[in-house]
Amino acid sequence: MARIGGRNSWIAVPAGMLCAGVVGALVWLALPMVPVSIAWLGDTLRTATAPLPTQTAVPTPAQDAATGVAVDCRSIYSEDLWNELMWHPGSLLGQSLAAPTTDARAFADAVSADVAVTCVWRFDGGGIVTTLARVDADAQGIAEPSLTSDGFTCRSSGAALDCTRTQGGVVEEHTLRDGLWLVSVETGWHPDDFGARLERQVFG
Repeated sequence: MARIGGRNSWIAVPAGMLCAGVVGALVWLALPMVPVSIAWLGDTLRTATAPLPTQTAVPTPAQDAATGVAVDCRSIYSEDLWNELMWHPGSLLGQSLAAPTTDARAFADAVSADVAVTCVWRFDGGGIVTTLARVDADAQGIAEPSLTSDGFTCRSSGAALDCTRTQGGVVEEHTLRDGLWLVSVETGWHPDDFGARLERQVFG
């Protein structure tokens, strides 16, 4: 075979060996990733063929018996209070129909509470839980002696009964009016006039 003009075997042979060495080094460096790549490919194929997960049911807003208007977390907070809660550092909201979060267990056990909505706010360094529930007509009558015995300070104003207790960094507030029970537990962070602003929004 005729030799290509200008090619120097003294240069071509070392260059070829150098290229082969570089390719071999790259293959050697890539070997640890082979099991990882195989596992990734297997996970991808399994995910593609797996059935879709069942979606968790989200509680639908309750209906106010008198007006038929939906009751959810957005509806029980005024615009300014909602924005203050939403923009607080680390704000995370969960809505459910969970029973009220309260240390006043004697009162909670004594009344039949039909929970309309429970809003659980979590923040950096604290949280707020608010529950709005319908209660029996006689609930307000037993609330004051029961809550007072648990260390709450209560006052009546017109048709409403307001009871508050502060223990360490926890403020718990109860309002009973018109067959409704509004209870909030503030831990770590206490927005200005939180209870009064909430009460004005709920009861008008």
